[in-house]
Amino acid sequence: MNNVAVVYWSGTGNTTAMAEAVAKGCSGKLFPSDQFDAAKVDAFDAIAFGCPSMGNEELEDSEFAPMFEACKPKLNGKKIALFGSYGWGDGEWMRNWEADCDAAGANRVCDSVICMEAPDAEAQAACEKLGAALADA
Repeated sequence: MNNVAVVYWSGTGNTTAMAEAVAKGCSGKLFPSDQFDAAKVDAFDAIAFGCPSMGNEELEDSEFAPMFEACKPKLNGKKIALFGSYGWGDGEWMRNWEADCDAAGANRVCDSVICMEAPDAEAQAACEKLGAALADA
């Protein structure tokens, strides 16, 4: 079983709930994004990153995006998965984020999980499966 970090930012609690479900699925360690940095990347076999859609379908830009950009050079070949919630749009922020991770050489081990607003039972189950996929990858 992989040692998994679950790194997230949440403004309303929706992405926190998703992160907790991911951690449940992998017995991973939860890190709010202000408690994680590039120096911690190598300590984990796999990382789940979670961030809601903000503004014009983008990652939260004051805390999460700078942390993620600093980690990105260390993601080449790293097993990762992505998750997050949104309140509008069609998930464009996640497609852009996936493309950015692919360009960085990250190994996305499963489909990303997104949900509108608070995660329902289906989204919670999908988050647990995402965590399990990272743990077993």
